[in-house]
Amino acid sequence: MIKYLGSKRRLVPRIVALVGAIPGARTVLDLFTGTTRVAQGLKAAGFHVHANDLASYSEVLARAYIAVDARAVRDLAPAVAYLNALPGVRGYATRTFCEEARFFQPKNGMRIDAIRAGIDDVARDADERAILLTAMLEAADRVDSTTGIQMAYLKQWARRSERDLTLRLPGLLEGAGRASRADALRLVEEPGEYDVAYLDPPYNQHSYFSNYHIWETLVRGDAPDSYGVARKRADCRTEKSVFNARARSWEAMCRVVLGVRARHVLLSFSDEGFFTAPAIERLLIDRFGEIAVVPVLSRRYVGAQIGIHNQRGERVGEVSHLRNTELLFLAGPDAAAIVDASRVGSPTMAMAR
Repeated sequence: MIKYLGSKRRLVPRIVALVGAIPGARTVLDLFTGTTRVAQGLKAAGFHVHANDLASYSEVLARAYIAVDARAVRDLAPAVAYLNALPGVRGYATRTFCEEARFFQPKNGMRIDAIRAGIDDVARDADERAILLTAMLEAADRVDSTTGIQMAYLKQWARRSERDLTLRLPGLLEGAGRASRADALRLVEEPGEYDVAYLDPPYNQHSYFSNYHIWETLVRGDAPDSYGVARKRADCRTEKSVFNARARSWEAMCRVVLGVRARHVLLSFSDEGFFTAPAIERLLIDRFGEIAVVPVLSRRYVGAQIGIHNQRGERVGEVSHLRNTELLFLAGPDAAAIVDASRVGSPTMAMAR
């Protein structure tokens, strides 16, 4: 699974335990799925998951890991072997992300260019294309030279960037699911009921579209104009989520919480976000009547761990804190009892109107 700012990797067991403790829960909407870590955990636990996000790369990951049933996929090992054997080609990825920037070693940029073109030749349908694109993204992530986001690259090459990029088939899951690429504000207005909605919206000004612009370009297979040291897509200047705008994000959050068609909502939010815990609590109580809150202390992203550096790569300061609190809000009937039943081993603060 690719490196991702805001990843819920450490929280997945806790989230799955909470959803699993909800009586009768079978269907889950993961409205802001990102890299699908949570959605994968829920699917593996036997839930039918609808994974949604606006990013093209996220839709590809969701199709491969959530919508595809591993039992229905033909053996793609020959396709992977063919793609791994392709000679490198100097194309857009090499020029933009290896020469104009330094995200990948040129040898791997050429591999990416060749493999990306080859995927469209060997994939028989949209599912196979998603699986092979996922394999390419994960292979590229294993040889990049970043701290985990694509707003900048390391001054000195990361050791892993010296490796040769090699595709591996992703570990697909058995069972059915659904993937979509839709605006969350529109999706919650569509017909359909879920037992649980998992909400993990962007919580501050940092845009995932810009943070992972390379994955967006590789999945789309286009060659957009680029700008800046990071060679971001030109549309990073215009593609902005309402959740990244402080003045508009609360209204968007209210529309999602009040509009989502689910019996229970599990909402994840960080204390580094725009909103306060009491404001979120009041919103959820107004809609559902009862909530329980599970605070989880976690380490901040890798960039925070290594400190503040100038453009010459010199360390010039420290960040204010290295840990933050992630809050899991469970809203719906018997929320506190469900948290207790989940045995997540975390302090619980129950509130009811």
